[in-house]
Amino acid sequence: MSSTERRGSGRASGRGSGRGVFAISVAAGMVSMEIQNLRVYERRGLVDPDRTPGGTRLYSEADIERLHRIRDLLGEGLNLAGVGRVLALEDEVRRLRAANARLRRAAGD
Repeated sequence: MSSTERRGSGRASGRGSGRGVFAISVAAGMVSMEIQNLRVYERRGLVDPDRTPGGTRLYSEADIERLHRIRDLLGEGLNLAGVGRVLALEDEVRRLRAANARLRRAAGD
């Protein structure tokens, strides 16, 4: 799946597409991480910041929240593969809960 397809569907993780507004240096400062770490997390697919036409990364509030979660999971001793798996499972739980809520509302009609 291309990054365009992911973004068009509200991002691959289902986090919502919140528009990126924070430059990488600002985002790194907000989550007390090094800029290089944010680049690594993007390469590993853990975060998907928006890009300007010139290629500058722009992080949304949802991206910042996800980076906080990544930092917390790393602090608990998980490696990046483990962090990726936990984030994927959390995203799936959110998606399933939303689907369940839609079905419950439809059944109530």
